[in-house]
Amino acid sequence: MSRALHPFEELVELDAEAVRSWCARTLDALGREREEIDAINVYPVADGDTGTNLYLTAEAAHQAVEAVFAASAPDTAETVRAMAHGALLGARGNSGTILSQLLRGMAGVLAGGGDGDHLARALAEAASAARRAVAHPVEGTILTVAAAAATACADGGGLVEVARNAHEGARTALEATSGQLDVLARAGVVDAGGRGLVTVLGALLETVTGQSPPPAGTAPAAPAPREQCPSDDGPAYEVIYLLEAEDAAVELLRGRLDALGESLVVVGGDGLWNVHVHVDDAGAAVEAGVEAGRPHRIRITHFAAEATATAGRGERAQRAVVAVVPGEGLAGLCAEAGATTVRTRPGEQPAGDELLDAIRRAHAREVVLLPNDTDLRQTATAAAERARAEGIRVALIPTRAAVQGIAALAVHEPDRRFDEDVVAMTAAAGATRYAELAVAERQSFTSAGVCQAGDVLGLIEGDVAVIGEDLTETARTVLDRMLSAGGELVTLVVADGTPPALATDLEAHVRRGYLAVDTTTYHAGAGAPPLLIGVE
Repeated sequence: MSRALHPFEELVELDAEAVRSWCARTLDALGREREEIDAINVYPVADGDTGTNLYLTAEAAHQAVEAVFAASAPDTAETVRAMAHGALLGARGNSGTILSQLLRGMAGVLAGGGDGDHLARALAEAASAARRAVAHPVEGTILTVAAAAATACADGGGLVEVARNAHEGARTALEATSGQLDVLARAGVVDAGGRGLVTVLGALLETVTGQSPPPAGTAPAAPAPREQCPSDDGPAYEVIYLLEAEDAAVELLRGRLDALGESLVVVGGDGLWNVHVHVDDAGAAVEAGVEAGRPHRIRITHFAAEATATAGRGERAQRAVVAVVPGEGLAGLCAEAGATTVRTRPGEQPAGDELLDAIRRAHAREVVLLPNDTDLRQTATAAAERARAEGIRVALIPTRAAVQGIAALAVHEPDRRFDEDVVAMTAAAGATRYAELAVAERQSFTSAGVCQAGDVLGLIEGDVAVIGEDLTETARTVLDRMLSAGGELVTLVVADGTPPALATDLEAHVRRGYLAVDTTTYHAGAGAPPLLIGVE
């Protein structure tokens, strides 16, 4: 748990417990101020999510620190490295990505000592590292505030003196940001990212002094309405992903992405990077990452959709749906139907933080959550509880497969009462039997007998029901077994890499043998099982 300080206790050195306390206090402070920071977010895009992104980045850092404490009694070096690594993995948005680099820069120095002089050097390295990570640094932003904090404590001194000078320097710089960027001046606000950094440094000051820091500055209480802020005629998409790549490949990647878009920030090192860019061609940005190394945890946000969700100065929509889906095609299909999607990755389920992040991004008072996987039930339940604690009404429909989620989304009507909508969606999901085709990776015992590596497995309702050698023949057998119990609609979801003729063959098979049954086919894209089948 967080370090408990006597109101007048002052630290002389940042040890592991103090860093742990700083992370916890930062998370608490950003949680309290998240909506205020969101409300003044007009640069680089007026999408109203800077406070949320900073909070999620700090949450990832905090959880990483708590994890090392749960496993051992870490020293200061282990703790600051865990903090920086967690922030890198969980960085969100432009400001969150920069914050992760600030923490990484600090960690490299604080690992060698936690006194005042080390903290001053850490802040200087943090500001320098963050500026290097941004392709085109702009004054009047979080970079300016970070540099001012470092300059204010450049002479070093005791830990309390350095922390206090850094915080005061950041507060002064923050107040000046509205005069450095025209977009801030026209909106009548200070920079949202810089405002968040002042909060982070305030949490540090509170950690070393045991006393609440002075207010963050004179941020206007009533920022201009979104429609009065300058319209965003820049790139259409925000693309973020983690990347495993060598340094040389990342340098080439920077050049490619810089030519593709703007707001480019690449942070990290030692083979793991967090890439953030605003582009019109999201596919090209991801493709550049594939050529550089191995991208994963890819997040693509369409600014126009985000602006619609946050219209009216961040006013929440009444209701939204969050769906977990495998494959890019299904994600696009669900997004077109109005759902906020969370992509699964082969062999890796989304974490609770990702589900909670999606619930928050949906920006609605009421959210229907579709986990679409039996194994995600507990994770989804925990995410729903955390969202409820934030005042969001969440209904978890226990969908066990993507085809059940599609069925539920098809009957979703946001205009009817919440309870009625949830009942209708639950009934549609429950009336959908589901199956999946997979390829066995090794010999194993199943409920249908022993399978060998390379065998095609037909799973019905999660259990292996058919073992075959041919994908099409196995799919027909599975489909026949499912339709033997009746049905009106068959849904086929085909992944990339599945033979193109499979869906056509199965559609013809249904037409020949089941005259009253309709068939609908969707393409899941990459990252999904070869074939998903739903029977309603």
